Amino acid sequence: MATLPNCNQFSINEAGCDEAGRGCLAGPVVAAAVILPDGFQHPWLNDSKQLTEHRREQLRPLIEQEAIAWAVALCTPAEIDKINILNASILAMHRALDALEVRPGAIIVDGNRFKPYHGIPSQTFVKGDGRFGNIAAASILAKTHRDEIMRNLSADYPLYNWAQNKGYPTRDHRQAISIHGTTPHHRLTFRLLPTQLTLF
Repeated sequence: MATLPNCNQFSINEAGCDEAGRGCLAGPVVAAAVILPDGFQHPWLNDSKQLTEHRREQLRPLIEQEAIAWAVALCTPAEIDKINILNASILAMHRALDALEVRPGAIIVDGNRFKPYHGIPSQTFVKGDGRFGNIAAASILAKTHRDEIMRNLSADYPLYNWAQNKGYPTRDHRQAISIHGTTPHHRLTFRLLPTQLTLF
């Protein structure tokens, strides 16, 4: 696999941003912002969805150690229900950018939607997580941190099998909702089932 470059279209200290969990029925949407040093290379660095869980977990500490700066932030299911998943995803990315210890000179974002951030130049790239190293790194951190959150929540809600399905709309997850109802971690504005469920 070819090493993914940073975009570096604007300046040094370019932050890549991505999120994980937009399509889930439960849990937060998690975003990451990563500034990689020029020349950072790793043969596995790619869109997190193209990697095995094992490789993502191996890359996470390497990215966190080698990055100039990185941060992860989230929006809760309640926030998602209030402002919708698109706005919540962008807000989570803004929160991750807020948490960076180094102010970025530019921002590149996976996808095609973003909102201006404190006057810093920004650009979106469809499939950017498979094109630029800093977005790929952000996708890996967002995914691994979110998976960790869902594994921890699964200990309190074992009936929903979040340790395996991570809150995505799998058959077992929908079946558990049908039998046991929803939890405070479900997104009630999402189509959980054809009929509306109530909190327990």
